[in-house]
Amino acid sequence: MEGGCGSQWKAAGLLFCVMVFASAERPVFTNHFLVELHKDGEEEARQVAAEHGFGVRKLPFAEGLYHFYHNGLAKAKRRRSLHHKRQLERDPRIKMALQQEGFDRKKRGYRDINEIDINMNDPLFTKQWYLFNTGQADGTPGLDLNVAEAWELGYTGKGVTIGIMDDGIDYLHPDLAYNYNSDASYDFSSNDPYPYPRYTDDWFNSHGTRCAGEVSAAASNNICGVGVAYNSKVAGIRMLDQPFMTDIIEASSISHMPQLIDIYSASWGPTDNGKTVDGPRELTLQAMADGVNKGRGGKGSIYVWASGDGGSYDDCNCDGYASSMWTISINSAINDGRTALYDESCSSTLASTFSNGRKRNPEAGVRNQLHDEVHQWRRNGVGLEFNHLFGYGVLDAGAMVKMAKDWKTVPERFHCVGGSVQNPEKIPPTGKLVLTLKTNACEGKENFVRYLEHVQAVITVNATRRGDLNINMTSPMGTKSILLSRRPRDDDSKVGFDKWPFMTTHTWGEDARGTWTLELGFVGSAPQKGLLKEWTLMLHGTQSAPYIDQVVRDYQSKLAMSKKQELEEELDEAVERSLQSILRKN
Repeated sequence: MEGGCGSQWKAAGLLFCVMVFASAERPVFTNHFLVELHKDGEEEARQVAAEHGFGVRKLPFAEGLYHFYHNGLAKAKRRRSLHHKRQLERDPRIKMALQQEGFDRKKRGYRDINEIDINMNDPLFTKQWYLFNTGQADGTPGLDLNVAEAWELGYTGKGVTIGIMDDGIDYLHPDLAYNYNSDASYDFSSNDPYPYPRYTDDWFNSHGTRCAGEVSAAASNNICGVGVAYNSKVAGIRMLDQPFMTDIIEASSISHMPQLIDIYSASWGPTDNGKTVDGPRELTLQAMADGVNKGRGGKGSIYVWASGDGGSYDDCNCDGYASSMWTISINSAINDGRTALYDESCSSTLASTFSNGRKRNPEAGVRNQLHDEVHQWRRNGVGLEFNHLFGYGVLDAGAMVKMAKDWKTVPERFHCVGGSVQNPEKIPPTGKLVLTLKTNACEGKENFVRYLEHVQAVITVNATRRGDLNINMTSPMGTKSILLSRRPRDDDSKVGFDKWPFMTTHTWGEDARGTWTLELGFVGSAPQKGLLKEWTLMLHGTQSAPYIDQVVRDYQSKLAMSKKQELEEELDEAVERSLQSILRKN
């Protein structure tokens, strides 16, 4: 476990303490250093770096912080480079120098090239069922992203730049070259402006290029297929193709050109092996918060994250990127509306899109008629329909652009600590530990949260087998969120969860005021023991939300009509019974 509670950072007026869990293996040290100067200035930073044999980049999200990298050092080794660290620390112009530790990050949705059929007059367009589903590849006709309607309305991505944070993109490819934004691109693996993929015989580094093609491949050029937003610009941010990831590279990638890049797409994360609990480190969290609050000229950078590839063995609430309130977490469905076998489920997933699936037909890969054999579709307290695996459903491009025409700017976001339970409580081997917490959601204060968006349950808990732990949380309006489901491969008995922010989007639009209920229990054949040390309720939302007011009114109207109909039916049945009784007596 890293750091204790040292990773504190301030965002939107609220102090967060974030814990990150690492593997028990010996740490790996890279050739990247975080350097803070006493006197901020890029010219001085370049001079200091050059004198010590380093290259340098300024970190855009923090004053006085710089990324020093040394090409003469090994990219990954087991021992710290004490000589270089001391050399930097002895320089009177340097306040702090910290060598970056390396950690693993895995690509998501990656499939062997032989399983992929790369899908107007573009020859492969008819195979792109997720754009226009006519039933090809044994799919369900009409089950697609409804992009045709968005295109007809004139929305094709023009004026928007999407940054693909991945293993590079082939910007010379004739289907991408015209839409490539070189000004917004960078290679953080090689520290140059050319994020071209490193060739391998197995095409392993084609992941980013395929992601770029799905988004921005040019239309009607007789080449390959069509991008979802075929007139958008695509930027390559190469950062995955290196022995180990570092906090400084992730943070630099996430904060790269935030006034040029509108949307950052990340289809990767911690290892999806069903036993890893990991997430972004300090600098990356700071860069995310900075981008959300300041990017796109103040409208905020958009970070889109793949939920995970761990399937039923994993839970994406154990992935601090997918479960972050700063990201939009997206799951996937296949062309007949079912889940893909590798889909992870969790309460932090916001919505879904289409991807490769269960069908052996290679063309079967890459509303609402989505099927989840485990979790049913339910409505939350204000009538929004959600599913534990699909979130609020598959994105409808046509409906989204029509709503955007009359969209009102989202009100200011507020954060409230709804309350905390600090007394240690034992989790019984059988049955459940049930705790309640009553909150007024900071009513009467400046940070009152009236309409919920994100809710975090910051939990510290240990168990004899972490993977058998199940955690549910129910809102005052009766919406139950599964914060943690069983992970059969996770046999941790020491680390547990330390101030881990489990997140749910399922209470979106609800009133937070009232009693919240937390349930913890064990699922599995062998009896387990556990101890809950802390549960802190974090509420994030707004004080007014006109877009949800209409949803609430419509739902209440439907409920009233439904109850009226039920009463009328009950009255009819009562009258019928009375008539039958009278007839029998006569």
